Amino acid sequence: MEFDLTELDPRDRYRLLTNFVGPRPIALVTTRSAAGQDNGAPMSFFNVFSHDPAILALGIQPRADGREKDTVANIRNSGEFTVNMVDMPLAQTMLICGLGVDSDVDELQLAGEQVAPGAQVACSWLPASPCAMECRVDRLIEYPRRLIILGEVVHMHVRRDCLDAEGRYVDARTYHPIARLHADNYILADRQFELKAPALEGLAG
Repeated sequence: MEFDLTELDPRDRYRLLTNFVGPRPIALVTTRSAAGQDNGAPMSFFNVFSHDPAILALGIQPRADGREKDTVANIRNSGEFTVNMVDMPLAQTMLICGLGVDSDVDELQLAGEQVAPGAQVACSWLPASPCAMECRVDRLIEYPRRLIILGEVVHMHVRRDCLDAEGRYVDARTYHPIARLHADNYILADRQFELKAPALEGLAG
């Protein structure tokens, strides 16, 4: 089948793109409002794109009625956010933070999740997260129905059991992040394997 995405309905574009580009890592994004209230929201339009500088990207669409989401309003106001990676112990918190609650409701409090103050940004982070990355906005890229946020990672909180004995590499026996497939389908990275590239000189020309 062939699909011309320049002519396709946005809902069909979303369905095709999110069904085939996956699994996508989940960012449980924490921000702080101008009034000092914590906000938490899961994002599956998310990834890391550079290490020098250390840049993450978020893609956030507005609410169904066209209003900006609280996460976007808070990021615009403060220029800061924190990405908390999600594993199974944080799965319920992720789902609760994705509910459509009023702006004056603290989703993290609603989920009963413990928070801690940021080291270099004002927004809170989640000690239960395998890794929390404090970010400052590098730039905002505006589209009519999507905001792309590039954030520079300035600080990382890493749970000790997710690293090897030297504290250098991820311990694959412990770090099992959840990723989004499509709709309500997720995958857990608890089965890892190595693939070694063949020697170039051994390949047929």
